[in-house]
This record gives sequence, C-alpha cells and structure tokens, in this order.
Amino acid sequence: MRVPLDLRRAYKLLNHGPTTLVTSAAHGRTNVMAAAWAMPVDLVPPKVAVVIGEGTFTRELVDASGELTLCVPTRAQLDAVYAVGSDSGRDEDKWALSGLRAAPASRVQAPLVEGCVGWLECRVLPESDVQRKYDLFLAEVVAAWVEDSVWKEGGWDFSAGEEYRPIHHLAGGVFFATGERIQAHKPEGAKK
Repeated sequence: MRVPLDLRRAYKLLNHGPTTLVTSAAHGRTNVMAAAWAMPVDLVPPKVAVVIGEGTFTRELVDASGELTLCVPTRAQLDAVYAVGSDSGRDEDKWALSGLRAAPASRVQAPLVEGCVGWLECRVLPESDVQRKYDLFLAEVVAAWVEDSVWKEGGWDFSAGEEYRPIHHLAGGVFFATGERIQAHKPEGAKK
C-alpha cells in the first residue's frame, strides 16, 4: 500500500541511484518516460535533479506545467520501463503501449505510476539557464510516498520479494536490480 513519507526522508527514495519514471501533464495530456539520471540534491526542503532532454514530449509538458513526478519502478516493471525509455509519447500513448497505469497525485497534476515502490511529487524550480544549457531540472519535492511492504525502520528492505527491487539502467537495455540490505558498523574507538 502506498503510504506518505516524511519529506525529511524523501532523499532516501533516490539515493541508491535507481532508474526512475518521470511523469508529466499539461494541455490535457500526460506522458511517462524513463530517466536514469535523477538524484537528491538537498534535504530541507527536499530537492531533486533530473535530466530531461530537449525536444522530448516530457520536456514540453514539464516546461508548460512546471511539475513532474519521479516514480521508482521495480524489477517486475522492467520491460515497461525499457519501452517508455525507448519511444516518444508525442505521437503514441506510452501508457497504453507499456501497460503502465497512472494514478492521481496529491499535490501536482502529473500522475503517479501504479506498481512502483516510491513516488515523489515535484514542482520545478525556476532555473531556465540550467535547463536550457544542461537539460537539468531542479525541483522541490512537495509530497513523498513509499510502498510500505518494502520500507522498514526508515529505509528500504526488499526481503518481501525480488519483484519489488528497484532497477538500475546500465546501457542498451541492460539493467541490474538493487541488491541485499547490509549494515556497516564503525570500528571500536571511532568517533560518532
């Protein structure tokens, strides 16, 4: 079940480097695309960065609305993620082609993607020079959600099953899934 996540912990949804699904909405249309280059950049208020290429339909919708969502897809969604990262939504309905399902967000018009394990609703910060020069969008997270079956003690725990593991794109359709959770311990005598 999707449950709210304290915004102070929103960075934890992206700090392990998963591929994300970026959604956008404007002019009565929505779109979804895969993005491997998304990351947290600030804690309070939480901010993220994501690369959205010039000339893409997602870019057009984000430019028009100033909003987007970042959704953390799972191993079970691998083929759909690859499909929406390979085709344009300008002339095709990527939702229908991929089988991904949209759900309403709480604070932005861009939809959430059902079946993911993390969701960030974001408002774009006005950095037009950075966007134009680097295709880099900075956004403030205004709502965060996590799948409660994979969130234990304030962090990810994917022992619920392999299908819930987020995926990471390497290149050319090759991905890997997030691995096991392991805990480091400081050596005796180390400062806290």
